[in-house]
Amino acid sequence: MNLEGKIALVTGGASGLGAATTRELVTGGAKVVIVDLNDELGAAMEAEHAGAVVYAKADVSDEVQSEAAVARAVSEFGALHILMNVAGIGGSRRVVGREGPVDLAWFKNIINVNLIGTFNMTRLAAAAMVSNDPNEDGERGVIINTASIAAMDGQIGQVAYSASKGGIVGMTLPLARDLSRHGIRVATIAPGIFDTPLLAKLPDDVRSALGASVPFPQRLGQPKEYAQLARQIIENSMLNGEVIRLDGALRMAPR
Repeated sequence: MNLEGKIALVTGGASGLGAATTRELVTGGAKVVIVDLNDELGAAMEAEHAGAVVYAKADVSDEVQSEAAVARAVSEFGALHILMNVAGIGGSRRVVGREGPVDLAWFKNIINVNLIGTFNMTRLAAAAMVSNDPNEDGERGVIINTASIAAMDGQIGQVAYSASKGGIVGMTLPLARDLSRHGIRVATIAPGIFDTPLLAKLPDDVRSALGASVPFPQRLGQPKEYAQLARQIIENSMLNGEVIRLDGALRMAPR
């Protein structure tokens, strides 16, 4: 799919991997609606790309707010061709700690935002894409989800995060098969350790150690590298139903 003139919705698009993806899509000629909960960063992205980016505040796990965000993309720009599911949350806890079993609400919240939120946005965006005119390949839309290498190499304490991202990996092929009759492709990116705002809070020595753990290149991944892969998936119509690790050959240790 050629990006020029296309309409994209990027969840978590106000910062980190989502912001880098938004910039890459705009550079390619797309218009973008970013779905986020940070009003300050959302407004800043709108100002940075006046006329090409619109901020829609929404929680991806909330049905009503998500429906409004998708409707905003269609009403603002006339269609929706691309969905980038980037929004997500983390957290690390042991299943049994000093105070007993981990709080079930903690597990449910991570699953709700990461996995159910991804599916929620996927179903709504796909419904909007079905009415698009197909291109020469019969393509009407592209959906790219974000997992993590933790889906395959989850560490101690990552049980909820790994389960949520593993669910995204597991539904990639069924989604691609399900939506193929509508000309909608689905793929998933599973990033390794990337230099996001979350890691920016860590001390420099910790960040350096994390980067050194990557076989090659021995550094943290850059958000623009995630964005570049997202664009390549969008533009290459044979990429469908696939989960792509973007990790510098990193395989996570147990802790």
